[in-house]
Amino acid sequence: MNRTPRLYALVEELRAAAPRPLTVAALATRFEVSTRTVQRDLQALMEAGVPVRTTPGRGGGWSIDPAMTLPPIRFTADEASALVAALAMADASAPYAGAARTAAQKIAASMTGPASVAAQDLAARIVTLPARTAESVRAAVEQALTDSTVLHLSYVDAAGRESDRVVEPAGLLTADGRWYLIAWCRTRRAGRGFRLDRITAAAPTGEQALPHDLAGLLLGSAAAGAVRPTALASLTPAP
Repeated sequence: MNRTPRLYALVEELRAAAPRPLTVAALATRFEVSTRTVQRDLQALMEAGVPVRTTPGRGGGWSIDPAMTLPPIRFTADEASALVAALAMADASAPYAGAARTAAQKIAASMTGPASVAAQDLAARIVTLPARTAESVRAAVEQALTDSTVLHLSYVDAAGRESDRVVEPAGLLTADGRWYLIAWCRTRRAGRGFRLDRITAAAPTGEQALPHDLAGLLLGSAAAGAVRPTALASLTPAP
């Protein structure tokens, strides 16, 4: 068995046995390879973000958390191409671009045959030109949205005016190739939209943010120059 199909089969073997751990020796026998090969495969899965873990000692071995993985999904060649292409088109500076790239790699690694060849061929012919968003800003925004925490922003508006803001993130809006952080601005005491490429610095405060309704903030005011979402009022700048 080639390595890519074996990695996929290894994950399914661990899923089927979960929560009972399997030893390296048992896995080597199952797949008719050496224990060293199994250890390399398990290490590769860990580096790819698959939630495999080892338990030392007697009765230990390797296991996987089935709640953190997806069951087998059989994609057609068209479906596989659509998914990998969509993930490959993720702008390198867009929010969650890193997660999109690793997801594309996992999808490609789980497929074999014509579907895999078609998907990878299409992805290789897609090129994205990144916008100017600092990686540190993007990472801070992603983490604040995930953890629902308050952010301190340094922001430059369309007129070139600089300001410091303390905001409670509600969500993200994309329009015309630009990304906006939609948030409750404590400084302006209103909903505002901040273009990610105009945020020069973003730092977490560690303070928990109050829950905010994204649609409600958009109804008040959001991002300059954005396309109006369906059934929402016109969007205004973040002065």
